[in-house]
Amino acid sequence: MTEIQVTITNASGLHARPAAQFVQKAASFKSKVRIATGNKVADGKSILAVMSMGLKQNTQITITTEGEDEIECCKALEDMIKSNFGEH
Repeated sequence: MTEIQVTITNASGLHARPAAQFVQKAASFKSKVRIATGNKVADGKSILAVMSMGLKQNTQITITTEGEDEIECCKALEDMIKSNFGEH
């Protein structure tokens, strides 16, 4: 199991397009992906679950990956969030 903490920095938070990008990236790996903040936990490969968390700018989340490519998966998701999903 690999776990990281990262802060959502893009202005729109993890909604619509960024959530779709996150789920697509997570789905490209074999590992299980979970997102947690506060008392909320969601499947990182489910667009409905991710969007239902209502993650806004400056929210700190914990991403947990588990599986054969968990380290690469965690790093790719972290890099995507830190790059603001390609938004400026």
